[in-house]
Amino acid sequence: MTTGHFTSQASEEATRDGAKAIDLIDGERLCDLLKANKLGVQTEMIEQVTVNPEWFSGV
Repeated sequence: MTTGHFTSQASEEATRDGAKAIDLIDGERLCDLLKANKLGVQTEMIEQVTVNPEWFSGV
């Protein structure tokens, strides 16, 4: 497990024929797993509205 990314060599070794099965979990997958299983994190959707004052000055 890493919070970064695995090298291509690490990925190749994890899938090499005859090698013990290794499940590589990088930072992005770790975040996805934590969110999917609701482990220590919560998500929320936030809508942001920006007013264009130039549009309103002509009204």
